[in-house]
Amino acid sequence: MTTIADIRKDYKLKSLSEKDVNADPFKQFEKWWKEAIDSDIEEVNAMTLATSSNNGIPSARIVLLKGVDKRGFVFFTNHNSFKGQQLSENPRACLVFFWKELQRQVRITGVVEKVSEKESDDYFNSRPEGSRIGAWASPQSQVIESRDWLEENEKKFQNKFAQTNIPRPPHWGGYRVMPIDFEFWQGRTNRLHDRVNYSLQENGGWVIERLAP
Repeated sequence: MTTIADIRKDYKLKSLSEKDVNADPFKQFEKWWKEAIDSDIEEVNAMTLATSSNNGIPSARIVLLKGVDKRGFVFFTNHNSFKGQQLSENPRACLVFFWKELQRQVRITGVVEKVSEKESDDYFNSRPEGSRIGAWASPQSQVIESRDWLEENEKKFQNKFAQTNIPRPPHWGGYRVMPIDFEFWQGRTNRLHDRVNYSLQENGGWVIERLAP
């Protein structure tokens, strides 16, 4: 039987040079994003979101990217959730995309802000009805007594909004991670991976450097 230590995969698909990447990390991300989309990766927008409380206790989970532009990377959640509480205490985060089919990883570290009320409203109103009800029904991250309780709460809000538009809960909305650091990782053979890092400078420019694997 294979042991955990024996599980390994060699990476040979592509290479990455700091001489060939775009000077703008957002454009480099856009290039890799398009290649990931074209590769039919399932849930290509799934990303690990790592946060930390003000006393340094870390936490990580998978969330879905819902928007990206020159301002940053956007996701939506319950502001009262555990990640929402951590972001309130310490508005910094790290995002990680892992596209195993392309043997690639992108790591983005940045400062976090809430998106505008309009951005949160627009996205909330685009969601399926069940997801909008769920945002009201689930006190995210809180201890609940049972699955039955959750389903009963869902029915309560289904009845409440049966004859009216479902408004966005005041405790639900978007966050934007505004990058100060990007790392593009391309798997290579013998674990000698390619790592190209972008660091934001005070003048708004980016310094590009190669990191040892």
